[in-house]
Amino acid sequence: MQTKMSPSLARLERTEGKAELIHGEVVPLMPTGQMPAFAAFEIAVSLRLYVRQENLPGIVVPDNAGFIVDLPNRQSFSPDAAYYEGPRTGMRFFEGAPQFAVEVRSENDYGESAERAMTEKRRDYFFAGTEVVWDVDLLAEGNNPIVRKYVAPNAEEASAVFRRGEIADAEPSVPGWTINTNDLFEG
Repeated sequence: MQTKMSPSLARLERTEGKAELIHGEVVPLMPTGQMPAFAAFEIAVSLRLYVRQENLPGIVVPDNAGFIVDLPNRQSFSPDAAYYEGPRTGMRFFEGAPQFAVEVRSENDYGESAERAMTEKRRDYFFAGTEVVWDVDLLAEGNNPIVRKYVAPNAEEASAVFRRGEIADAEPSVPGWTINTNDLFEG
């Protein structure tokens, strides 16, 4: 798929830390704190165990990985966790979008502009071929964490909302996998 590297992509590959390529510009992403890191890690671990147990064709991708896409306004994603069934790329970025992407909100992911940016990013995920996106909101509803599940093509309205103690799924992108939301929220 990726035969010639653009100058922007070359810059992204040389960028230290987590970043995405949006509108041809390398956009650094802020490091996360304890709660978001814990939630993303728990999702990736649970998903990896399931994928191995069920011998699914894809792989689980943890935080800080790059997925190269070819959209008019975005050339990459870096989800907090993902499930990917595309080609193996060795040491290079993943080619194409993951089937399932997890975005765990950090403390700066709140407010009107952040909500618009997250909705636009979900639209981009779906346009690139992602089937399901999770918005893990650790401070929702008076610090009562929730997971919003968005299924392509609807980036504006969650198809399901999972609250503390409920069983969340990523259907149809990862058939049969579930996780108790209590496992995502430390304490």
